[in-house]
Amino acid sequence: MQLIADWARGRFHYAWVVLGVTFLVMLITAGTRATPSVMILPLEHDFGWNRAAISLALSINLALFGLMGPFSAAAMQRFGLRRTVLFSLVALAGAIAASSLMRHQWQLLLIWGVIVGGCTGVTAMTLGATIVNRWFVKRRGLAMGILSASSATGQLAILPVLAAIVEAYGWRPVVLTVAVGAAAILPLVYWLLPERPSSVSLPLYGAPVGAHPGDGDHRHNPIAIAFGALRRASSSRDFWLLFFSFFVCGASTNGYIGTHFIAMCGDYGISEVKGASILAAMGALDLIGTTLSGWLSDRFNNRVLLFWYYGLRGLALIYLPYAFGLTYFGLPLFGLFYGLDWVATVPPTVRLTHDVFGSEDAPVVFGWVVAGHQLGAAAAALVGGMLRNSLGTYTVATMMSGGLCLLAAVLVLRIHRRALAAAVA
Repeated sequence: MQLIADWARGRFHYAWVVLGVTFLVMLITAGTRATPSVMILPLEHDFGWNRAAISLALSINLALFGLMGPFSAAAMQRFGLRRTVLFSLVALAGAIAASSLMRHQWQLLLIWGVIVGGCTGVTAMTLGATIVNRWFVKRRGLAMGILSASSATGQLAILPVLAAIVEAYGWRPVVLTVAVGAAAILPLVYWLLPERPSSVSLPLYGAPVGAHPGDGDHRHNPIAIAFGALRRASSSRDFWLLFFSFFVCGASTNGYIGTHFIAMCGDYGISEVKGASILAAMGALDLIGTTLSGWLSDRFNNRVLLFWYYGLRGLALIYLPYAFGLTYFGLPLFGLFYGLDWVATVPPTVRLTHDVFGSEDAPVVFGWVVAGHQLGAAAAALVGGMLRNSLGTYTVATMMSGGLCLLAAVLVLRIHRRALAAAVA
């Protein structure tokens, strides 16, 4: 770490290097999380597994991806951030590589459901919130917006390539490619990711020079830390409003569209590569939308921002079944509005969680909110597959997803409202 310490004393604050490394880690996680969406049809073809059975594995994956959030945040406090991330990436690369040998459905459930779900849960949004909380005083919204946009960039850079590999060579080379990507990021994490600013004698970005916050007492068991934060947060109405709204966020993004959109396109005669390209275009738009959302969350009422994000997303989803029938402007119009909005909800949600629960509890509490996000995603992945299996169409599931977004748009206006009213009075 001496090299980092020397580098960190330059005029450019090292927090931005940490942000860049974390962006790459979360990008690899996003690419890994997106991989099953290009494998649904090949797995159906190779093994005869139906869509509901494959969706069960993806549902387990999504649920564990979220449920790991609070425990990973607590593990980062107890065992160290860098050590936790390195362990997760090693396990992730090994499990994904092993999945190239799977032959039975239980292996799909174990590897892509349990192991990949748990490991990616460590290196996703909770990691981003922990990094932003540890390294930034100013520009927190912008920093979280950039990290949240990594999920869109992961789709932009990876999905079309993976879809092309599937089309040309099958699904096994895809999982090996993703495993290599997870392994390749390990040296950067080892060499360039300090534990916290005080590890390299720096203040937080935006904090006064000479200010070095203490590391706190983190000798407690990670499980005790996670459940202690949940116990304190669960007595607050704001926690449940944040939890439900993020449940809807997960249900309407990576749970439903992220899992089923490529297969949905197949129902309308659109190839996997074209479907993945549409998702990638939405990812490019989300890179813009989420970064802008982070900038806006530093300047405007975050409840109102969430109202608009959920409301517009709901309208876009209700429009989607009609978009496939329109020749020129159908899917491009959906992709424009939905893409700009994909994970724009993350920066305002992180900001509200910090405002309500304070800097010490916020990362772990946000981990529980992320658990809500992924429980929603798991439910949407499973229910979407079951409805498609029984009805032969995704229309009902799409309308349900849009309706939930409109409900969330109304409820988010009540988050932190009493505290704000008291402050004005």
